[in-house]
Amino acid sequence: MLLSAEQVKGAIFGIAFGDALGAVVEKMSYAQIKEIYGRVDTLKTSWWKADWPDSLRLGRMRGQGIVTDDTLMTLALMNVYCTERRHLDAYDMANEFVKEIAFRPRYIPEFGREALILDRLFYPEKHIFNRHVLANCEPREGGYGNMVNCGAAMYIAPVGIVNACNPKAAYDEAILFASGHQLSYGLEAAGVMACCVAKAFEPDVTVSDIVETALLYAKDGTRMAIEDICEKALELRPEKHDRDKVVRAFHEVMAKYSPVKDDVNRSIDKLGIPSNHYTPSRLFSIEELPMALGYIVLHDGELLEAIKDGVSSGRDTDSIGVMIGAILGAMHGYTAIPADEIALLESANKQNIEQQCIKFHEAATIIIENDLAFSERRQLQLGITRGKAVDVQ
Repeated sequence: MLLSAEQVKGAIFGIAFGDALGAVVEKMSYAQIKEIYGRVDTLKTSWWKADWPDSLRLGRMRGQGIVTDDTLMTLALMNVYCTERRHLDAYDMANEFVKEIAFRPRYIPEFGREALILDRLFYPEKHIFNRHVLANCEPREGGYGNMVNCGAAMYIAPVGIVNACNPKAAYDEAILFASGHQLSYGLEAAGVMACCVAKAFEPDVTVSDIVETALLYAKDGTRMAIEDICEKALELRPEKHDRDKVVRAFHEVMAKYSPVKDDVNRSIDKLGIPSNHYTPSRLFSIEELPMALGYIVLHDGELLEAIKDGVSSGRDTDSIGVMIGAILGAMHGYTAIPADEIALLESANKQNIEQQCIKFHEAATIIIENDLAFSERRQLQLGITRGKAVDVQ
């Protein structure tokens, strides 16, 4: 199998595009986004906090193409594959991935300066450092005790790429690797996200193929949420331009599997009050992956419309955009994203994303070629063994 460089670039730039588009409205409700923006249609959009004092923005800036930790951690995982040039597991999370996020400074676009990725991460992602560096845990137990969220699923797409056209292998590797970070339905979402990306690399793949693959490997609440929201998306396709109706319907579906709803911010008044928010469960699901697949189905794989509606639906908007962008970017390739938006991503973020894609494509190609060579040798060995067995008989 020849790994398409255009599809690799499509997946990674799709991630950056969805991330930057959703970043300007992250944690806002659909009603707030509708009131202020209508719909987020272009990277050339200002952040709703852009005029706030620096102290209230926590030293960050978004809008105008700036990406968040979703993209930075994706690029960090790509770097691990470029270093190791083989498949990964939780021990690589504890070793090389920790080095990428906690010990190697790089330009952080939201800060406008060089820093560690760790300095930018939310607490569930900082859990990686705490567990593997400070607690020196058994790597496969790294996810224990974490807040269950989409933190692993949001950067797991490179696992799908190095297992392109092999969704089962992508699911398995994502679970092995991300067990060092997440647990419960947060870990499950990482596995399903990776297998969707792997499936998207198959020639002539359809949206239905990708959803069927997700349902084949997804477990428990994750599977039920994906099935319900994709059924609802198919039902709503004739009315896809009625965004109020779509968002209301999607959020009603997700309410059965994610109790957080619009209450995404943790504040002092919530301390000590029992809830099921972000706790392990076999019945729950993160919102972001089912929502992403719902918008992919609603727009029948049209990348721009799916991302724009997805990030405008509210809540964890950047990660919804990332997951849509990764899957449809891999499916359609680099040219599905407007050239001027790609140019803005490169200039605003100073990450040399295209060059990183070239390096990662080379590493991923080597990994896949080694897999194919091993498979051929194994088939030959099995053939020889069977031949000898027949001769003996």
